[in-house]
Amino acid sequence: MSEEILINVTATETRVALIENGLLQEVFIERHNHRGHVGDIFYGKVIRVMPGMEAAFVDIGLEKAAFIHASDIAAIDADGFEARDEDPKPIQQLLREGQFIVVQVAKDAISTKGARLTTHLTLPSRNLVYLPRSKHLGISQRIEGDEERQRLLGQLEHCLEQESWEGGGFIVRTAAEGGRAEEFYEDVRYLRRLWEKVKQRIERANKISTVYGEVPLYMRTTRDLITAQVEKIRVDNERSLKEIQQFLEDFIPEAASKLEAYTGDRPLFDLFGIEDEINKALGRQVMLKSGGDLIIDQNEAMTTIDVNTGGYLGVKNHAETILKTNLEAVASISRQLRIRNLGGIIILDFIDMLDEEHQRQVHRTLEKALEKDPARTSITGISGIGLVEMTRKRTRESLGQILNSPCPTCEGRGTLKSVETVCYEIFREILRVVSASESGVLLVMASQVVVDRLLDEESATLATLQDLVAKTVKIEVEPMYTQEQFDVVLSGRQAGATL
Repeated sequence: MSEEILINVTATETRVALIENGLLQEVFIERHNHRGHVGDIFYGKVIRVMPGMEAAFVDIGLEKAAFIHASDIAAIDADGFEARDEDPKPIQQLLREGQFIVVQVAKDAISTKGARLTTHLTLPSRNLVYLPRSKHLGISQRIEGDEERQRLLGQLEHCLEQESWEGGGFIVRTAAEGGRAEEFYEDVRYLRRLWEKVKQRIERANKISTVYGEVPLYMRTTRDLITAQVEKIRVDNERSLKEIQQFLEDFIPEAASKLEAYTGDRPLFDLFGIEDEINKALGRQVMLKSGGDLIIDQNEAMTTIDVNTGGYLGVKNHAETILKTNLEAVASISRQLRIRNLGGIIILDFIDMLDEEHQRQVHRTLEKALEKDPARTSITGISGIGLVEMTRKRTRESLGQILNSPCPTCEGRGTLKSVETVCYEIFREILRVVSASESGVLLVMASQVVVDRLLDEESATLATLQDLVAKTVKIEVEPMYTQEQFDVVLSGRQAGATL
């Protein structure tokens, strides 16, 4: 399995793509005027405590007030460490309005919701995550081998002993698998220097402010995505290239030779077909090679993914056709989850399988496919009607939420009232307006397509209605109106079409 990282940096945004065996697996986008804040640490002010929700709103200087739940607040002891309290305290005992508090963003603001906060601070490096307020030593669950887990944990403990480390805990990251002791020493020293700077800023803070900001996207993804499978890191910006080069030389010297400046005439993302993949990921339909397809619908409450056989007729029997389509859909679903960064509750509607062994096969394949996903996922078994419920951790906006905005015409519904429906609404509005006044001429203003139907298919109905109300009804096209917009008013004007 070969991987490449493509980094496209412009004056307005940074985009990073992870390619695996020639296929896009993940894409990260950060607009320079609207960057994410996950990992940033703030000195914030509590503006409202809500006992009924066991939560509080905190002003951290962003457009929307951030949100913190009681379960994300740790009591700090006299030594500055998280105190272990078996009995959770109510929010009003943990926070008070007007109180200043040091918090970290765990989840970016999404849609109408503000950022999610925590007081469990973490600072990441290449191989380790530092927990400045904890004494816990742990290891990523994605590192499975018991022997390797014991080796890495022992290596970390030895490193901390040699460095005379007295404060804070650590978690060994997945990227540390196979790592050497020298790398741990470098990370521990770096994190010690970093925490000292952050601590000084916290001590000096006297108003709402940022005390630590995560590194830019191109640095963050280089740190988090590079593995032994990555063969190339292509960067199309000279300044970013130098920063990444310095980082690799300092922390991952064996990967420095993989860095490459892209100076081609064609844009980097065009050359590798990433632009087309991004555009496809904004659509509802995903075609499968067999002729089947996926229909992906994302909304506020959940995302649904429907699997269809489409034009695939199969080569054996019906059950085998369904199995083949579902197995192909699993590979596509796992990839689309990462590309689109879909999170929260996700319902997978597979084609119904009567054979229980086929159901188990599809479920096992789905579990294996999701193992590669860096986001935490959990799935249920296949229900009797072919549904799989799953969750995927959501920490930032999805690709669609970043690149799209709600349609001003349909207001995000995805459909419009039919022209026929709007015409009937106009008829009802005419009757309502007439009942409120006995004089004047009725003027109907609507879009071109609605006016066309009123003067054509609905002309007989409109004539009957005009006789019923005993008034002249004039119709006028309003070019700025959408299909659903119209007005019926009493007017003395003689302009417009008369039936």
